[in-house]
Amino acid sequence: MLRLRILSLVFWTFLVLSSAVLYPVAVLIWALTLYDPRRRLLHQFTCFWGSLYTWINPAWQVTVEGRDRIRRDVPYVMVANHQSLLDILVLFRLFVHFKWVSKVENFRLPFVGWNMSMNRYIRLVRGSRQSVNQMMRECERTLRAGSPIMIFPEGTRSRDGRLQPFKPGAFVLAQQAQVPILPIVVHGTSQALPKRGFVLRGNHTIEVRVLDEIPYAQFAGQPVDDVARAVHDVIAAALGEPASAAPADGPTAMPEEGPRLRRSATAVIGDVDSA
Repeated sequence: MLRLRILSLVFWTFLVLSSAVLYPVAVLIWALTLYDPRRRLLHQFTCFWGSLYTWINPAWQVTVEGRDRIRRDVPYVMVANHQSLLDILVLFRLFVHFKWVSKVENFRLPFVGWNMSMNRYIRLVRGSRQSVNQMMRECERTLRAGSPIMIFPEGTRSRDGRLQPFKPGAFVLAQQAQVPILPIVVHGTSQALPKRGFVLRGNHTIEVRVLDEIPYAQFAGQPVDDVARAVHDVIAAALGEPASAAPADGPTAMPEEGPRLRRSATAVIGDVDSA
C-alpha cells in the first residue's frame, strides 16, 4: 500500500506540474483561434492534455473501440456511465469534439478549470433550479451551433462501479434539440481509482466503447423516463449488468416555456460531481 501511495503522489504531482506547463499553450491556442466560437482546436489540445496522463501511466492499458461510429459534426447528446474520476481522462482519448457539462466547482480549479472556461464547457451549480435552467439553455445553444454535449446521466460517480439509474436531463435535452443520443461505455476505471480517495490501485485494463447512436426519430415523442431507461439498458447490456427496473426519480415533469424545468437540478441532471 505504501508503494501505491508513493506512486499516486508522483502521478498527481506530475498532473499538477504538467498542467501549469500546458495551460499557457492552451491560452495561446485560444488566442489564435478566437475566430472559432466552437473552440475545436482548443478542445483537441485538451484531448491531448487529458490523454497524456493515461499514456504515461504503464499501469493502465486503455483501449478505445467504436470511434468510427461517431459521425463528425453531428451534435449528439453523448451519455457515458460514470465509474471514476479517471472517466474524464479516458473519454478524452476519443479525440472528437464535444462540450462537457460539469459542476461549477471544477471551473475554479487552477489551470484545468481555467482551460474548461476557455473551451466554453457548460457549468452547473448543484441544487440550483436557476442554474439547471441556464445549463439546459446553454446546452441547446451549443447543440444548435453544431457541438455535441457530453453528460454523465448517473449524475455522480458510482460507489461500487455498477451502473446507477439515469437522471432524465440528458434525454430531455435530446428531445428538445431533436438530436441523436450516443451511448458510450467506460469499463475498468472503478478498479483503477474508486470513488473515495486518490490512491491509484495498480495495473488495470480500461475500455472505452462507443455504441451505436440512437436516432432522434427512434425516441421522438416517447416519455422521457422511458428514453432514460432504454438508454440505461443499452449501456447496462454492454457492461453485462441487469436492465433497470424503475425510473430514476419517478414520473418526469416535462419542461415548460422551452427548456425551463419544474424539477430541481439534482433531480434532472444529478450532482455532476466531475466533468
